[in-house]
Amino acid sequence: MMTIFMWILRVISQLLYIYSILIVIYTLLTWIPRTLQTKMGQILAKVVEPYLNWFQRIIPPIAGISFAPILALLVIYLINNYVLVWIANILISMMR
Repeated sequence: MMTIFMWILRVISQLLYIYSILIVIYTLLTWIPRTLQTKMGQILAKVVEPYLNWFQRIIPPIAGISFAPILALLVIYLINNYVLVWIANILISMMR
């Protein structure tokens, strides 16, 4: 039973990693004119923008530069490297 939970945590960790890569790609595409108007750019925007909008409400763009991706990636990093590890450690200690 615990191995199922550990597998789920590993899948969540991988999904967070992939999502963080999508955020980086989206951020890079915003620097290139008209790339977000492509079909792939629109799909990427639909996936990434709802999450980034949470952080843009907290920290609005300063001088036209958005710091939302940095904060969003930091939150994903903290969840992936601390929260999920903490949960995994709890599960491991329950197995003993």
